Amino acid sequence: MSKIKPARGASYARIMGVGGYRPTRVVPNEVILETIDSSDEWIRSRSGIATRHWASDEETVAAMSLEASGKAIADAGLTPQHIDAVIVSTVSHFKQTPAVATEIADKLGAGKPAAFDISAGCAGFGYGLTLAKGMIVEGSAEHVLVIGVERLSDLTDLEDRATAFLFGDGAGAVVVGPCEEPAIGPTVWGSEGDKSETIKQTVPWTDYRDGDVARFPAITQEGQAVFRWAVFEMAKVAQQALDAAGITADDLDVFIPHQANMRIIDSMVKTLKLPEHVTVARDVETTGNTSAASIPLAMERLLATGQAKSGDTALVIGFGAGLVYAATVVTLP
Repeated sequence: MSKIKPARGASYARIMGVGGYRPTRVVPNEVILETIDSSDEWIRSRSGIATRHWASDEETVAAMSLEASGKAIADAGLTPQHIDAVIVSTVSHFKQTPAVATEIADKLGAGKPAAFDISAGCAGFGYGLTLAKGMIVEGSAEHVLVIGVERLSDLTDLEDRATAFLFGDGAGAVVVGPCEEPAIGPTVWGSEGDKSETIKQTVPWTDYRDGDVARFPAITQEGQAVFRWAVFEMAKVAQQALDAAGITADDLDVFIPHQANMRIIDSMVKTLKLPEHVTVARDVETTGNTSAASIPLAMERLLATGQAKSGDTALVIGFGAGLVYAATVVTLP
């Protein structure tokens, strides 16, 4: 018989507060056209993107995270001292160690919480949310700060016609805490590593260090392959998340997919047969693709503008490099 004391956490977990930060600089398509042979019309028709935000030197991964986190903690009605763990999802913090989560926790004044980074690309927010839920139900934390943050402008090849217009910078954060009823559904997540070459960093850091390449590493992707995968396979995952939560599309109030591409979003809406009453996040138009930050940023904007309200039922799904994905149904804070 085991001598280990059983864990005693909360019955359920919920998102208690959300916050976002977008860099001050707004970059229209005209700036992108200075380095690629294209047009504003082509970019908009291809992606739905009109503008994106790019960070200044002062708007670091940590600085943007602190701004978003402060808002999320305040929105939850808490103080930093209530935070027991900090999870940061990012692919654009360029120090291999230590984790940027530890710096964020310290500068927030959160005491001595558990703090770590994860790398799950555009599905990173869903991965972090799932980890936070597990920690709260298991009992190792009561309040978890989940941050998605990227400075993808640092990893953008401005001469790559296929990707130069896609990426933006920003940070989104949520506080996850205990709840008396289900407010974060089962997560449907996974990976398809056989497709890992479709979205990748152009060269490893060691090639840059050793002088084998002259240009800084960037993100590249096989656009058509990614589009087909996202449209056809991720709609299936989204439906599985609805099924796992025990609801149908008619029960939804809000749909918040990863803000990768407007055409992908519209195709998923059609495939899922979402009713007209469902509000769909289309933050990509003015924010671009911010990878791990895109879902919490879109969630924050919907709530701030009144397009969504507290208590709404939302389907969230992230998908990207890996290829990885994560989808769940949540109650909005």
